[in-house]
Amino acid sequence: MVQCSLIRSGAVVDEFSLIETYFKDIPPLRPDTRLGVGDDCAIVRTGDNNELVITTDILVEGVHFLAATDPGDIGYKAAAVNLSDIASMGAIPAWATLALSLPHPDHKWLKAFSAGFINLLSTYGVDLVGGDTVKGPNVITVQMMGKIESGTALSRSGAHQGESVMVTGSLGDAALGLKQLKGELSVNSPAADYLLSRLNRPTPRVEEGVLLRDLATACIDISDGLISDLGHIVKASGVGATLELDQIPCSPPVTNYQKATGDFAPSISGGDDYELCVVVPEDAQQEAVDRLLEVGTQLTKVGVITDGERVEVVDPLGQSKTDPSKGYNHFE
Repeated sequence: MVQCSLIRSGAVVDEFSLIETYFKDIPPLRPDTRLGVGDDCAIVRTGDNNELVITTDILVEGVHFLAATDPGDIGYKAAAVNLSDIASMGAIPAWATLALSLPHPDHKWLKAFSAGFINLLSTYGVDLVGGDTVKGPNVITVQMMGKIESGTALSRSGAHQGESVMVTGSLGDAALGLKQLKGELSVNSPAADYLLSRLNRPTPRVEEGVLLRDLATACIDISDGLISDLGHIVKASGVGATLELDQIPCSPPVTNYQKATGDFAPSISGGDDYELCVVVPEDAQQEAVDRLLEVGTQLTKVGVITDGERVEVVDPLGQSKTDPSKGYNHFE
């Protein structure tokens, strides 16, 4: 994938610094704005016992997908990444808008793209309610809205010392799928097909988010890598965290790769997994595991919230590997 750079006074600016510097601390003008910039979704009050959660994601050719990527997969993923944000709040997705920038209207491409996009929206009961089109480079912008009972949404800021850090599913598959797609890794089928499907068609953990909503104290979806995304919880909650490298759940292809190469970056900082990273009090941990098992999803404890100020990774020998990777940065 191509990554773009933004330079300010000779230094590379990451997307989160950009948001923090220019957009995060704008005070709300309306009393019905409950949560603004700085989380997976904004939250606004709707006047009844419900609140609206709102998220926006952009997919750019050459950054988030390759020109040769199947348009059906692109459409699916454009919906999936927004559904994942809604899931991280514990909300029910409801409506979406779609804005497309295209160099020219390729009807075969649009037919496949729209099928992938609409089919996934339909799976989760989401209506497409509007959008826009313009001539330009391939850029896809989706806004999604969901509903949740007032005061019950998860956020990044509720974690407390001593609570468990847990993740759904397995990590690292999408990163290896990307390596394979770029010709940096050769994997035999069916493992190759599995890794590519995890990259191109991730499963939004919407049901899981709802099931964990009354147990978890903080949550985020893993889009930029476990260390980076857990780091957002740590910063927002004013805590630290320790991750145990040998507890991170990985599929057989990722486990085999990491054992053969000693490279653990796919599972700790690879990104694009769109699993949930949740913080759960110790006495609710087993209940959380049991609830997700009922819907066929694994929930694994990978660490603990501490009184520090950063994410620390500990290897199987007990050696500290503090912040070995920063995760994905759109402006690097």
